[in-house]
Amino acid sequence: MAIYEELIERGLIAQVTDEKEIRELINNGGARFYIGFDPTADSLHVGHFMALCLMKRLQMAGNKPVVLVGGGTGMIGDPSGRTDMRAMLTPETIQHNCDCFKKQMERFIEFGEDKAIMVNNADWLLKLNYVELLRDVGACFSVNNMLRAECYKQRMEKGLSFLEFNYMIMQSYDFLYLHQHYGVNMQFGGDDQWSNMLGGTELIRKKCGDDAYAMTITLLLNSEGKKMGKTAKGAVWLDPEKTSPFEFFQYWRNIDDGDVMKCIKMLTFIPIEEIKEIEKWDDNRINEKKELLAFELTKLVHGEEEAAKAREASHSLFAGGGDDSSMPTTELENVDENGISIVDLMVACGLAPSKGNARRLIEQGGVSVDGNKVESIDFVVSKADLANGVKIRKGKKVFHRAILK
Repeated sequence: MAIYEELIERGLIAQVTDEKEIRELINNGGARFYIGFDPTADSLHVGHFMALCLMKRLQMAGNKPVVLVGGGTGMIGDPSGRTDMRAMLTPETIQHNCDCFKKQMERFIEFGEDKAIMVNNADWLLKLNYVELLRDVGACFSVNNMLRAECYKQRMEKGLSFLEFNYMIMQSYDFLYLHQHYGVNMQFGGDDQWSNMLGGTELIRKKCGDDAYAMTITLLLNSEGKKMGKTAKGAVWLDPEKTSPFEFFQYWRNIDDGDVMKCIKMLTFIPIEEIKEIEKWDDNRINEKKELLAFELTKLVHGEEEAAKAREASHSLFAGGGDDSSMPTTELENVDENGISIVDLMVACGLAPSKGNARRLIEQGGVSVDGNKVESIDFVVSKADLANGVKIRKGKKVFHRAILK
C-alpha cells in the first residue's frame, strides 16, 4: 500500500487542497513538508503525538520533514481553540523550550544532511520591518475573510487582541519563507489550523504565481489529540521527568474502549494487515488491545526496555504483586514524628489538587493505602511505614508510592 493510501486507511487525512498532486508527491517521496510547533512548554505532550508519528511515516517513505519551531509566533500566541490570551514568554524561555523539543523529536525522526531539518521562525519573523510587512504581505489578506475564519470567530465575543489577530499573517508568512528558502512545497496541521494554512497557500500563490507548488493537508485528530493530553493533573508529557514511562503506559492502558482501535490505527506502526486482524478480536479482549497500544506507544517514546518495565509493573500492581520499582514515587522530607495525614499526603504526592478534593475522594471510598481502604479523612500514615514506602491507590487505576527521602 502506498503511503498516501495508508494515511487514508489509518484515518489521518481530513482535508486537502490539491489531492491529485499531494498523492503523487507523497507517494513518490517528493514532499518537502513542514509542521509547526509553538514552544509554549519545555516538553512535547501526547497532543503532539500524531504530528510526530506522521513525520516519521512520511520520512520512512522518502519525504523530507521540516520541523518549524515557533520562536517568533510563540511571542504572539495562537488564538485557535482558546478563550483567552496566552501568557507571553521570554526569548530565553522560548529558546530553551525549542532545544527540549528537538531532543524529544530525535526519537521519531532523523535529523541531518538531506534528512529532516529544524528551523526557528524567530530567525526571520523578528527581523521583519513592520511597514514593509504591511505593504508586502498585509495587502494580500482580506480582513473580511480573516474574520470569517473559525479561529477568530470563536474569540470575537470574548475579545481578540490585535496582537493575536496577526497570528494568521505570521503563520502564512512562515510558509512563504520556507517555500522560497527551503523549497517547502507542503504543510500539514490539525483541523483547527485549516484557516491559517489556507492563508499560507494563498499567499504563496499570490506572491509566486498560481502555478506555485504549495499545498496543504490537515490531520483528522490533531485537535482531538490535544484533548488526549489532558488529565486531572495536567498534560501527559513525553519528558520522562514530567510523566514517567509507567504513568505514560497507564495513560494509554486506561483510555476509553471506543478510542482504542482508532489510536492503534493512527498512532502505532503496526502494519495495516495486522490491525485488521486485531479488529476481529472478540470484545472480551479489549484489555489486550489496550495493553498492546500502551506498550507500542511507550516503546516509541521511551524505548522498548522502559516499555517492558512499565508493562511488568502494571501486571504486578493489578495482580497484587510487590514490584513497585517503576511506580511514580514522591520522596518526602521533614515528616513529623507522628506521621502525616492521608489528606496532606495525597496533596504532597500530586494525587489531589487540594485538601478539599482529597477529602472528597476519601469520603467516596476511592483511596487505599497498601491495599487497605482508607475509611476516614483522619487516617494518618506513620513515619515508620513511610520509611519503608507505602503504596497509595486512587480509584481503580492510579497508583503512587510515597517514601521518606
